[in-house]
Amino acid sequence: MVILKQKAAVPTWKSLDGKNGATSMIKLQGKLPRRVYLACSGGVDSMAALDFLRRKHDVHVLHFDHGTEHGRQAKEFVEEYCMRRGIPVTTGEIHGTVPPGPSREEWWREQRYAFLNKFAGNTIITCHHLDDCVETWVWSSMHGTGKWIPYRRNYVVRPFRLTRKRDLEMWCRLNNVPWIEDDSNEDIHYTRNYVRHEMMPNVLRVNPGIHKTIAKKVKQDVETIDV
Repeated sequence: MVILKQKAAVPTWKSLDGKNGATSMIKLQGKLPRRVYLACSGGVDSMAALDFLRRKHDVHVLHFDHGTEHGRQAKEFVEEYCMRRGIPVTTGEIHGTVPPGPSREEWWREQRYAFLNKFAGNTIITCHHLDDCVETWVWSSMHGTGKWIPYRRNYVVRPFRLTRKRDLEMWCRLNNVPWIEDDSNEDIHYTRNYVRHEMMPNVLRVNPGIHKTIAKKVKQDVETIDV
């Protein structure tokens, strides 16, 4: 487990709109109600989302323990962070035996969404960002579908799809927000990691503007949530 908490740094890049600075880093799609539920793993993406959302919204954190050593550490980290700040948090855990090998990736996903389903009827946010959308499009294109992550799927919304991962990390650095690293994110036996670490560098060499291209598509399917 690695918990990172870094002091402010000056951004060395520009956001998609060409602007520098924290105010243009995070782009939120859609209109959200005052009270929201946030799926928070404790990683840099969801910790940035939590810090961003709690400034204007009443956030209830939903954390899922994957039943691993990192999962136990992440659960303790998220619970302590929320407790110290008076943020309500509910945790879930796996049911059954974790399957071996890469198949556990989909199994964990099913378990997570079964947990989130308990809160159906509320606005539940996941912190899928623009890099996730690009990676999904690249992988799905190889299978003939060419899809990206939708704004809404049933009760789950993804309002951070126009924000780059690097900007979420910079938000945490600028605002001194800690996060926890998961070493398994480097394991290319998992499909998502393989796409990110092995395929995306080559894709970016061929098409360095792919994030702007996918961002235009992502903007087309946003909707407003009734408040």
